Amino acid sequence: MGVGGCIALIAVGAILTFATDWEAESVNLDLVGVILMAVGLIGIATFTSMAKRRRTIVTPPTVIERDRQHDL
Repeated sequence: MGVGGCIALIAVGAILTFATDWEAESVNLDLVGVILMAVGLIGIATFTSMAKRRRTIVTPPTVIERDRQHDL
């Protein structure tokens, strides 16, 4: 799941927690929203830490050129 999916989880969780007043007998929608937001935040933290590991700087090999006057 990428950053977009994590942001979508946070958005859906926030909507369930703060913008709805639905009542369900067996499900606490506020708790479901908080759980979705927490999972989204954990996903973003995991994704960014993995992306930092992939960004390694590879230096090109150095090439030493000889002066042709010394070879003659």
